[in-house]
This record gives sequence, structure tokens and C-alpha cells, in this order.
Amino acid sequence: MQFSHKIKKLLSGQGLASARKHTRRFFHRTRVPLETSRIIETIDGPDFQQIRQRYAVEDPGEDWPKYLDLDRWIDINIRRIREIELDLSRPKRILDLGCGAGYFLHIAQLLGHKGLGLDLDYLPMFAEITRLLGVRRVISRIEPLTPLPDLGGRFDLITAFMICFNNHKQPDLWDVPEWEFFLDDLAKYLAPRGRVWLELNREYDGTFYTPELREFFAIRGAKIDEHKIIFNSGLGVPASAFPVGR
Repeated sequence: MQFSHKIKKLLSGQGLASARKHTRRFFHRTRVPLETSRIIETIDGPDFQQIRQRYAVEDPGEDWPKYLDLDRWIDINIRRIREIELDLSRPKRILDLGCGAGYFLHIAQLLGHKGLGLDLDYLPMFAEITRLLGVRRVISRIEPLTPLPDLGGRFDLITAFMICFNNHKQPDLWDVPEWEFFLDDLAKYLAPRGRVWLELNREYDGTFYTPELREFFAIRGAKIDEHKIIFNSGLGVPASAFPVGR
């Protein structure tokens, strides 16, 4: 049974896509090996040690000093890079919303991509780490039903991981109107056939979105994989053309 299951998986679209990806990686050589230890070597010098001394706590839990754990967060961001296939693609211009410490963009830049982060500036630790890594940031809050600031051009890829700008775990969590405005506005900064990769946080009730919001994303053309909302070729027709949530 197990062997039969493996054969079915191999012959499925998912299995064939995975095999193609492994083959491409076998023949493709990146500028820097995507190994956690090798990436950490590009970060963890005397300057980062000083940042660690200033902000590290013994048990950060889910608080922001947790991002000083390079083994954990570099590994997470290498997996993101591989899943989006930035290790296999031509140089791209990338916008990362809520860029935090900037590890994702740092790895992308090591691979030859150009990055811009957008985030708040209330955590000095993030400012110091992004400056150390050479990650450029636009300082701005993403507000509901409010346009983004001028981001200086268009991007081939727009990402947002562990999203909180949707008022995560707040009573006024974004619904269809807020997401419709946001995606319509975001489209102004997306290059033709550009990709948008969004990863939502789980809410108190264990879900990532309401059924209405899921339908909205699907009608808009997203590939939905649990918490991941992925637009592989532009942001589709504005949702106002559809009756969802109205």
C-alpha cells in the first residue's frame, strides 16, 4: 500500500512538479549555498553580536527578541526562498511587507535579487539588523482602506509572511472590503505577470479567514493552500466586479 501510494504521488501533478524542481536544483548553482550555516556566516559577526548583547533575553517566547535565534529564522527563510523558487529564478525586484529583521530579503539579495522592505519603526532591534544586512526599508503602517506610500516603482514579487497588518487577533479584523481595497492598491506596484505571496496568521478561533474571504480570494484568482494566498500572475479582476460579500 505504501509503495502504491508513493507511485501515485510520483505520477501526480504535484509529484512531477517536485521532481522537475529537484532536477533544476541539481543543475542550478546559486551564488551562495542555501545552507543555514553558510547564510549565518554572512550575518553573525562582531556587529551582530553587539545587537544580540543589547536585546537578547533568556526566554523570549513569542516576543520580538526571538528573531535573534539565527538558526531558527534563517532556516525558516531558506525554506521560504526555496518554496517561492527564488533560488531558481532570474534576478527579481522584491517588496516584502512587514519585513521585520530582514532575513528573507538578505538571503534573496545574496542570490542576486533586489529587495525593499516595508515595516514600522518602533523596534530599534529591527532597524539595527536591517541596517547591518543592507536591507532598505520604507517606514509606514499599512492601514485599512488607505493607499500604500510611494514605493518607487513596480516589483516582480510582493511577499508578506505572518501577516499582522490585517488587524490580526483584533476585533476589527479585515474582511472583504479591506482586502479588496488593499489588493487593488497593491496592483499598482506589481510588474506585469508579477507574483504576490501572502501568508496569514491563525486567528483565535483557529481559522485564517472566513468562508466569504476565502471565496473572495478564490474569485480574485488566488491559489489557496491553507494559510497561503498566492497570486501567480497578477492580481486578477478587481473584486468589485463580483457579488462576493455584498
